[in-house]
Order: sequence, then C-alpha cells, then structure tokens
Amino acid sequence: MNVGELAIAAVVIGFAYLIGGIPWGVVLAKLTGGPDPRTIGSGRTGGANVMRALGPRVALASGVLDVLKGVVAVAVAIAVGAGLPVQMLAALAAILGHSRSVFIAFGGGRGIAPALGGLIVLQPIAVLVVLPVFIVVLLVGRYSSLASLTATALGAVTVIVMVISGSVSPLYAVYAIATAGMIWLFHLDNIQRLLAGSERRIEFRRP
Repeated sequence: MNVGELAIAAVVIGFAYLIGGIPWGVVLAKLTGGPDPRTIGSGRTGGANVMRALGPRVALASGVLDVLKGVVAVAVAIAVGAGLPVQMLAALAAILGHSRSVFIAFGGGRGIAPALGGLIVLQPIAVLVVLPVFIVVLLVGRYSSLASLTATALGAVTVIVMVISGSVSPLYAVYAIATAGMIWLFHLDNIQRLLAGSERRIEFRRP
C-alpha cells in the first residue's frame, strides 16, 4: 500500500467503527419514550435486550439497523476501491464499534448483528447456512446468546471449509476466526451463565 491507500484504509476503518458504534437500541428507546435498554436485563444495547426493554417490533427495527452497520461498513470500503483486507477490517471495526461504542462510554451489544451484516456482503453463501440455524436455536431454546454462539461457530467453520475447498481466498479464514473470536469474547459472561444454568431467556412479547 502507498500513503494514499493507507490513508483511505484508515478513514474507511475509522468510519466503520463509528457507524458500528451508533447505539440504535438507545436511540429508538428515546424516540419511542421507552426504557433505555442499558437499565434492564444484561444492560446491553443489542436486539435481545432491546426486546426485553421495548418489545419485538422495536427490537426488530433495532436489529435491522444493527445489521446494516456491517453492510454499510463493507459497502463503503468496496465503494472507495479498497481491497479485500480493508473490507474485512472494516467489517471487524463495525463489530468492535457496536460492542465498544465511543458514544455510550464503550458499552454496546455483543456484535452478532453487524457481523451478520458484514457477512452478507463478504460471503452471502455462508449467511444461508448461519441464519436458519440461528433462528431455529433461538426459537427452540429462547437463549439469544446460545443462538449467537452456535451461529458464529458454524459460520466460521463454513467459511473455513470454503477456504479449504479452494473456492475463496485464505483471507476469509483469518476473517472468520477473528470474527468468531471477537463475538465469543464479547459473550464471555453469557457463556458463564449458560454453564451455570442462569442465563436469561428471550420472551417474544412486549414487556
């Protein structure tokens, strides 16, 4: 990379982090006059906690907007002509921004929604495998964290298999492992509660 390309990459990655950091759950709570999701449940701003605070309709809107963070981050990188490594870094930056948002004292969600958004652009075939599994695990077990962890692990395995088969660049394996690692790291407290049998379930109704 020359200096100009490095500058563009830095701007794209910084933009992706800021886009990822928009706390849509908090914004929608203010717009609807509902409780701030940070004040209940896990204290996170992701879809599961927005569901607890504001009900399924607002949670769906928040989830879609969070998915768009990853889509926009990668799309912008593509639009400015950045290569695959920068596109992947932009996707990771959106996940980081979502989970460690500069706008809300480095709080946020777990990263699954923007990760899905990034994957939609970078490797849509993997989404066809991951999304149905996420939905089934969520509906059957009603543990958002378990659905997220299962889907993330399966997504990483799917992408790695695609790399081994030679259908995609080896860079995708690095991206898959980095994404899964970040999301599992952001779920450490959930993992502890799952193991202890004290994890919170999702209720698909307005509180």
